[in-house]
Amino acid sequence: MVSSVVNMESLMESDAIAAVYDQCSGYPTPLSANVTEALQNNQRIITVSTEWCQNETSRRARLRFSQSWTLIGPDGPKTADTPIFTVPPSGPCTPLHGELLSNHSPSGDLRAVVRDASGHQYLEVWDGRGLRTSLDLTGLNKHGRVYEDAQFGCLAWSECERRVLYVAEASRGTTEAPASVASSSTGASTAREHLLAGKDRSVYWEDWGEGLAGKSLPVLCVADLVKGSISVLQGVPSDVSPGQPLWARGGQAVVFVGWFHEPFRLGLKFCSNRRSALYCLDLEGTCECLSGGASSSVSSPRLSPDGSWLVYLQGQVWGPHSQALSLQLHHLDTGRSSELLEVVHRPRTGPDRCEFAGLYEALPACCWSEDGLRVVFTSSMRNWKEVYVVDRLTRRVTSLSSSVDFGSWKLLTIQRDVMVVSCSSPNRPPCLRVAYLAPHGGEGARVPWKTLGEPGTILDLDWNVMDITPPPQEENPQYSGLMFSCLLVRPRARRSASKTPLVVFSHGGPHSQFYAEWNVTSAALAKLGFAVLMVNYRGSTGFGQDSILSLIGRIGDQDVKDVQRAVLTALQSDLTLDSKKLLLMGGSHGGFLSCHLIGQYPDFYRACAARNPVINAATLLGTSDIVDWRYSCVGLQYSYDKLPSPQALANMLEKSPIRHAAQISTPVLLLLGGRDRRVSPHQGLELYRHLKSRGSPVRLLWFAEEGHSLAGVITQADCFLNMVLWFLQHLT
Repeated sequence: MVSSVVNMESLMESDAIAAVYDQCSGYPTPLSANVTEALQNNQRIITVSTEWCQNETSRRARLRFSQSWTLIGPDGPKTADTPIFTVPPSGPCTPLHGELLSNHSPSGDLRAVVRDASGHQYLEVWDGRGLRTSLDLTGLNKHGRVYEDAQFGCLAWSECERRVLYVAEASRGTTEAPASVASSSTGASTAREHLLAGKDRSVYWEDWGEGLAGKSLPVLCVADLVKGSISVLQGVPSDVSPGQPLWARGGQAVVFVGWFHEPFRLGLKFCSNRRSALYCLDLEGTCECLSGGASSSVSSPRLSPDGSWLVYLQGQVWGPHSQALSLQLHHLDTGRSSELLEVVHRPRTGPDRCEFAGLYEALPACCWSEDGLRVVFTSSMRNWKEVYVVDRLTRRVTSLSSSVDFGSWKLLTIQRDVMVVSCSSPNRPPCLRVAYLAPHGGEGARVPWKTLGEPGTILDLDWNVMDITPPPQEENPQYSGLMFSCLLVRPRARRSASKTPLVVFSHGGPHSQFYAEWNVTSAALAKLGFAVLMVNYRGSTGFGQDSILSLIGRIGDQDVKDVQRAVLTALQSDLTLDSKKLLLMGGSHGGFLSCHLIGQYPDFYRACAARNPVINAATLLGTSDIVDWRYSCVGLQYSYDKLPSPQALANMLEKSPIRHAAQISTPVLLLLGGRDRRVSPHQGLELYRHLKSRGSPVRLLWFAEEGHSLAGVITQADCFLNMVLWFLQHLT
């Protein structure tokens, strides 16, 4: 048990705040897991290899390391309660340097790595004796940089373990000019010739927006490890950008997602509503579309162990950027498709009292049971993340996690029916747990989870969930009967009889959510003596599609009232919270809400900290990589040729915090990224200048090289320190 809640009287010392943040941000987070097995002396020997990341603020670095465990299990039929035992304890962690991507081969004997070293990118293959193969991808000059992001990237082995599949930027010296040039009616040939000859370096190349800078023309690449050669697959339709590929049909074809990039690219990160389709490309260059074409959005294709069945996620195009998704099932041999899980409009209770609210996030890279009859995945259920299994034959959904032990569970992998999950709570950093998936039909039995290594540290913090039903005057008549929730995290130990200041934390998106999981910011604030209220207002994921759709056309009103209602509910239910010391924080749409609240409820909050907030949706229209959302959020349909009408601009302005700026007297701290392409930093500057003109307290921190998430290790620490100091300054 770790206590040491810091005394409020000593908090003006920056070192004390920084030390608490360093502790909370320094807990490692698991990124991935891989399972291999062997039989020895009639025992099943299982190796679980994991990769982790860990912040190291003193070195301004985000470190990555690996750790492995050896497990032993029975050699024979499993039952629903078959346990896994750890033997012996894990060895020391091994740092990983320069690795962009890595993956184990199907046998587990080989490990492929894409590594940055000395200005070049290399594809390395390692075995039990050392480095087996190294290909200088930069020197071979077949393509540009390898994609390491989760949106496009992959590193996939063929069954024969002779080839590796990955995604890279096309070599612009051998690629057609961008569509914006090639499609011009005049001078197209001349522009293309100049570009290919290197004579015109000023032609604009679109990329896929915030977080995907420089990713414009992805290509599918195959490394032949025997020949030591690289080839770029041909036959991908010219109007799509391929990504998330995997081998199919015994290594004779590749299945991939293609995102349509005509007439132009929109921001793709955190957007599950982009026009895309699923394709199968054989190695001769013949390409077949497996899904409905540009009328839907698809992602996360995953192939069953026998190579017959394919599952993937599907959602609507346009509208909310994050939404409830369906799970589609496709048989590669017959071409037959069906819906395995439909879009869930409201949380429902199924057999065995299993609650299910739909699918909201990417499938794990390995998600099939060994028998090919079930798919295991993670999804939101109100304020929790749960691990579920769906039966391919009966379509029955069963929960495999236990919220009694941890707030949230995330499946990292299931291989050979061994599940590896990451578990955490608001007062408990992540740890790993493993278990067998029960035989088919036995999923409803209690799962005997085993913790790998030491159990996660439990901090001296309390947390609870509050469900809130809007009063009649705040109901949405189109989507009546919806509820929302919030998480309250607070210090367990109280130094005095004084009440606890409350920080109201609104998430961005707006269609995202807070989970009952480890959150560095909330934990550090609670250790410093604050209570933190994390609000999942109507429109958050995890509560069904109706909740998401209820916010369309009602931003700046329904979501603002929900947050305010959550604050009033918390104050009424917990009399130890100080109603005179209320603070606000949030980023992106969370910053939008924070600035709305101090404008619509003047003098209610003592201070506000907003990261890259949306201030004026009308002026954001032409500067964001997700211009479509500006229409959708006010209830308008988007199309590529859409031009804003005066009425649309007036509607956007009416729903923006800048409309209430004249009422703001609360001190505001603005944290802006100079390279933010999602919410232009000029949004924050617009509010900053208005508040300065009125003499209202405001401070602006400008992070010139940061994007929307302000994700740098030192930037995050700097933001936290300044935010806490700002709060303390205005509480006294």
